[in-house]
Amino acid sequence: MKSTSKPAAGKLFLIDGYALAYRSHFAFIKNPLTNSRGEATSAVFGFIRALLQLLDEQSPEYFAVVFDTPEPTFRHKAYAAYKATRQRMPDELIAQIPKIREFSAALGANLIEYPGYEADDVMGTLARQTAKQGVQVYFFTADKDLMQLVDEHTFIYYAGRNNENQILGAPEVQEKFGVTPEQMVDYLALVGDNSDNVPGVPKVGEKTALELLKQFGSLEKILAHAGEVKRAQVRENLQKNHEQALLSQKLVTIDTSVPLKLTLDELRYRGLDRQQAAALCRELEFNSLLSRFMESAQPTVAKYHLVNTPEAVRKLAEQLKKVEIFAFDTETTAADPLRAELVGMSFSWQEGEGFYVPVGASTSSTVPPSTSSAELSLFDNAFDDFVLEAADGKREHSLKKIFQPILEDANRKKCGQNTKYDQLVLQRYDVAIRGVVHDTMVASYVLNPSLRQHNLDALCVEHFNYRKIPTSELIGSGKKQKSMREVPVAEVAKYAAEDADFTFRLYQLFEKKLRATNLHELFDTIEMPLVDVLREMEWHGVGLDLPYLAKMSGELEGLLATLMADIYALAGEEFNINSPQQLAKILFENLKLPRKRRTKTGYSTDADVLEELSKLHDLPRKIIEYRELAKLKSTYVDNLPQLVNPFTKRLHTSFNQTVAATGRLSSSDPNLQNIPIRTEIGRQIRKAFIAPQKGWQLLDADYSQIELRIMAHLSKDEAMIAAFRNDEDIHTATASRVFNVPMEEMTPEVRRRAKEINFGILYGMGAYGLSRRLGISVEEAQNFITNYFVQYPGVNEFIMGIIADAHKNGYVTTMLGRRRYLPDINSDNQRVREAAERTAINTPIQGTAADLIKIAMINIQRRLHKEKMQARMILQVHDELVFEAPHAEIEKLKELVVAEMGGAVRLDVPVKIDVGVGKNWLEAH
Repeated sequence: MKSTSKPAAGKLFLIDGYALAYRSHFAFIKNPLTNSRGEATSAVFGFIRALLQLLDEQSPEYFAVVFDTPEPTFRHKAYAAYKATRQRMPDELIAQIPKIREFSAALGANLIEYPGYEADDVMGTLARQTAKQGVQVYFFTADKDLMQLVDEHTFIYYAGRNNENQILGAPEVQEKFGVTPEQMVDYLALVGDNSDNVPGVPKVGEKTALELLKQFGSLEKILAHAGEVKRAQVRENLQKNHEQALLSQKLVTIDTSVPLKLTLDELRYRGLDRQQAAALCRELEFNSLLSRFMESAQPTVAKYHLVNTPEAVRKLAEQLKKVEIFAFDTETTAADPLRAELVGMSFSWQEGEGFYVPVGASTSSTVPPSTSSAELSLFDNAFDDFVLEAADGKREHSLKKIFQPILEDANRKKCGQNTKYDQLVLQRYDVAIRGVVHDTMVASYVLNPSLRQHNLDALCVEHFNYRKIPTSELIGSGKKQKSMREVPVAEVAKYAAEDADFTFRLYQLFEKKLRATNLHELFDTIEMPLVDVLREMEWHGVGLDLPYLAKMSGELEGLLATLMADIYALAGEEFNINSPQQLAKILFENLKLPRKRRTKTGYSTDADVLEELSKLHDLPRKIIEYRELAKLKSTYVDNLPQLVNPFTKRLHTSFNQTVAATGRLSSSDPNLQNIPIRTEIGRQIRKAFIAPQKGWQLLDADYSQIELRIMAHLSKDEAMIAAFRNDEDIHTATASRVFNVPMEEMTPEVRRRAKEINFGILYGMGAYGLSRRLGISVEEAQNFITNYFVQYPGVNEFIMGIIADAHKNGYVTTMLGRRRYLPDINSDNQRVREAAERTAINTPIQGTAADLIKIAMINIQRRLHKEKMQARMILQVHDELVFEAPHAEIEKLKELVVAEMGGAVRLDVPVKIDVGVGKNWLEAH
């Protein structure tokens, strides 16, 4: 390194790029991160988060990330087997390295590499050179190798667990590892290094190495006095492996004489490139990091008003009556709308201006979500606490009486963000909001369903490059989180008015975009009407048989105990079944089963590994059964009763309209989409869902093979259309054609294979995927697929056409015009491109099925209201709708539901609906 004109002081942090990338990748190995395009992002996220923590904690003057290069080093020349046992870097990590480099540069790091030398050598050389100029050097690592260089100028910024980093000097190194930094080379030479395939001395482990160094001081002296070592095996191994020990010493010694040509100034921290970092956050969908790089200044001067005087309230109400459309929002005490109390409301109808009306606390600490208007006297106080008073002190009107007519007027158009939540909150106060014509969260989803987040904060960043006041800034987070009612009203006013203001801005923007992309009809006729349908379903909730679940919990406890005993018997000892490390020891050390995939904490025992091992031993199969049973028990049998609303005595799930990129609905708190119907335990859980009212029953209506029917319609394949028109079993018909087996001689196994092919084609599955599903060779699977397309040529033409259109347009559409963008459809990466093509094949089919059931739900709800029926829709799961109704309405309901589900969208094949009735969900299905 060239000398600068005078000695410099400061801190230099050196990061081993690949080491931190590996650490970050494996930190998320159980729950890997991906973006909406399916790209792995775990390593980039962990890497950047670690660098940001370092910058925050240490404010370094000098900062560099050092990378290895592919060229062989002197170590490879000295020992051909050096690092020979190291596994190839995972493909998903390789793909992230360019973004790690790009993001590191955006954070102000200098990127350094030198051909023929490892990162450790470059870091060691930089440390020795910069220390001469008065710089304190810190290696960001958890690796022992660099600890050999620790001295009064050089330290380890030790990467501990849970992001708790610590600085190690020479005393801390000795305390932690039992050797001085100067002895670390000799210590590593003795014990070897499995990850780098450094041989070391056989049978000399960590404890023995420490004892030898304590007795003799250095490797040279140990080898010189090997004959004096008391333990015969150690003495013999030291004498036999003298040269191997010295070779190991050479391999682990860091070279501090790399011919670098850098000035100290070239290592200086360059500061954040906020614009580039923000762009990368958007690309990789790191929304939790994005706000850090956003400018906090408002894009325009905003006027936010606290409306807390009688005059201001009157004026606001009059203005709301005059404007063409206004945005509204609620501030509440909880995220659950059916348990939240109203704190205030905000309004906006022009960019840069917002109004906030605070509401007093209710006289009751909790407000039942399902309350008749006659019972609302207690809860009117949430509005009545703030009253308008005349000059003589007489009470005039409550806030509710002023704003209710405006909110309930269907002719006064309104927009909002996640309006279903606001409507549910106000419904508890007997206020039915009408005239909502635009929901910005739903509009964002329609415009780009692949976005990971459609919340207001993310949308403001995405569309206005603006960081809104985060909710956590007002109420905190975690254990210290407080209620919005506890926040000073002036702070809430600014926050709430800003919400309404930016919601109105998004409304104006999205209305134009919806029309420009021809998505306005889908938005206006399906997605917006569906909001009200889902609101009503959430409001009603579903009944649960709590005594039945309590009994079931006890029975499952007994089954788990039996399974546990079986597992212990097969293992030959008792152990913690829930501990992956203890299970790995039983499987791979005790039972000697073949090791599969290695993780950061040891060898994997995940479901895929256990499934493979179950072919060799009964224990892995029992572990799978135990895990599945324990998960169902904790997730549903034990958890569902805890989620029952204490006032309604019903379970109120949340239906998510803006999550699945396919257009499908999902549910959460609890997730009722994932109750397994094909397992006996899953079916028994469905038995707990009941119609609790006397004389009422459940009705279940399920589309039969709807996606395959849509495939037949879209592909216009004559053979497939004929099979459905003739009411043939499509899987039997496919098996007969593909496997050349007469339908009357069909076996369940052959039909199962045909079913896998039918759905595999539907989801764009290739020969490899089908081979795994059927347990056959890839060649045999490819033959099945080829024969399938011979029998159904229209399907092949449809798929080829969809892929071609996707490559040309960058998106695919459903029958109703729903779009899904495919940014990776023309990727140079074959694996990424093929994944996008599979998505392209499936989206028109699955997305049309999603549209179909949404239209059916909207039409059914309208009919129920129009015909003044008591029946109500309470659940939607995939292609299935569940209703509860009095017995007297069941037959009429059945006819209504079949007619509306069957006629939602006209297809070239019959649409079949399976309908059942019973006192519980299982019986009705």
